[in-house]
Amino acid sequence: MAIYTTNNLADPLMTQTQPLAQPIPPVHSPSVGHDGTIHPNGNGYNGTTPELLRQKVQWSLTADTPVGRALVSASQRLTGAGCDTPRLDAQLLLAHVLGTDRTWLFAHHDHPLAADQAEAFTELVIRRIHREPVAYLIGRKEFYGLDFAVDERVLIPRPETEMLVDFLLAHVQADEGRTFVIADVGTGSGAIAVTTAAHTTNTRIYGLDISPDALAVAEENGRRLAPKARLQFLQSDLLTALPEPADVIVANLPYVTDSEYTGLAPEIREYEPQLALTAGDKGLDVIQRLLGQVRRHLKPDGLVLLEIGQAQGESVKQLAEAMSPRPQFVGLRRDYSGHVRMVTIEF
Repeated sequence: MAIYTTNNLADPLMTQTQPLAQPIPPVHSPSVGHDGTIHPNGNGYNGTTPELLRQKVQWSLTADTPVGRALVSASQRLTGAGCDTPRLDAQLLLAHVLGTDRTWLFAHHDHPLAADQAEAFTELVIRRIHREPVAYLIGRKEFYGLDFAVDERVLIPRPETEMLVDFLLAHVQADEGRTFVIADVGTGSGAIAVTTAAHTTNTRIYGLDISPDALAVAEENGRRLAPKARLQFLQSDLLTALPEPADVIVANLPYVTDSEYTGLAPEIREYEPQLALTAGDKGLDVIQRLLGQVRRHLKPDGLVLLEIGQAQGESVKQLAEAMSPRPQFVGLRRDYSGHVRMVTIEF
């Protein structure tokens, strides 16, 4: 879980020149109150109807607007709203609406938008102007080459977490004649558990999360991306519901401090679940609780892999070295940007 803004969007519309890409099945639909307000539930209106959002922004596209002009206009508005990657955001949103990919957009700048396409793109751009993450708008996020369904019930998978998966896969694939029991704690969308399941045949994986809403998303991703894997999702407060000892415990737990949370980008602070982000004054509350449970749920020669905040390496190392019995080795590993982002604990 790195603290950066992200991107993504909803149901594609058919074009006359390009067949629809196969959409990710929606995990749930918006709930509408008696007053007509659409409540936040993964489709991102954040309690505000599309009509109210449009009134606040005063921007729209009309039928027959060419793709190129639509992208330029949307990019300008997103730049003015403070979005970090306005052109990429506009391209992802329009490609989603047209049911195509970004490459097609570059080759069809003169293609006119149908009225329903212009309206759908307008609505999505306005929602992005209000800083709703692109991932929630299009309902998916790529992680380790797989398309994960995501919505506001789960944290958006970050590229930085792929390093954790790299290390885990290397460990498991080094002994293909052995079956590894893996516990993914705080599984969220299931990114770590499902990716590992999709790339291995010698694993039995448990995805654990305290949130039943998050587990529903993870189960959908598991069914779609790793249908034949030995993969089970369980509601659990950290490791308490793990049904058997694990060879590897992997966890990307909340590690944002309370003070850091107030300064996060609005994409994160206003839309992503705080339960999956914050962990007390030092950001270590949940990690410390996990380490207190590890010895009861890990095999004698087991391994623990933790993603941490880039300033937490020494603090987490000290917590790990204070465990009883003491681990044989505690290592700090840097991500591809040179920041300490992972702790390995070997018993």
